[in-house]
Amino acid sequence: MTDVRPVEPEDLPLLAAVESAADQLFVPLGMTDFPPPAPPEQRAAAWRLLVEGRPPRGFAVLELVDGAVHLEQLSVDPAHGRQGIGGALVAAAVEQAREHGADRVTLCTYADVPWNGPFYARHGFVELTDLTPGLALLRAHEVDLGLDRYGRRAAMERRL
Repeated sequence: MTDVRPVEPEDLPLLAAVESAADQLFVPLGMTDFPPPAPPEQRAAAWRLLVEGRPPRGFAVLELVDGAVHLEQLSVDPAHGRQGIGGALVAAAVEQAREHGADRVTLCTYADVPWNGPFYARHGFVELTDLTPGLALLRAHEVDLGLDRYGRRAAMERRL
């Protein structure tokens, strides 16, 4: 059973540890130098921030991009992986988009990492070939951060 809810102030300092733990899944793939986790005040500034569990076992950062709800980040502590937490966070993001009146949810991810692109495809996301201006800016920022050196990145959307 998952417990997805809006973030509470006491959750914010705990999210960096969840993100760091989730990033360790990439180490066997040679992906070792991701940008550091965002500080609590940056996370608090997100359009929506959802967490799962008490204390948080996973979280989803949502922003607004070109009229869509954009899933900026989804992290689940691997100690609690394969329990439906990621799927519950995706479902909650979709629900937030519906409540906001958006017609889609977008995201950028590694297309071929099993718990990235294929995971989102199983949740109804498809790769985009034509990017909106905001998504193009996000992809350019990812290139600047060097994320593409680890594999093919894709922008994806789920129409609502």
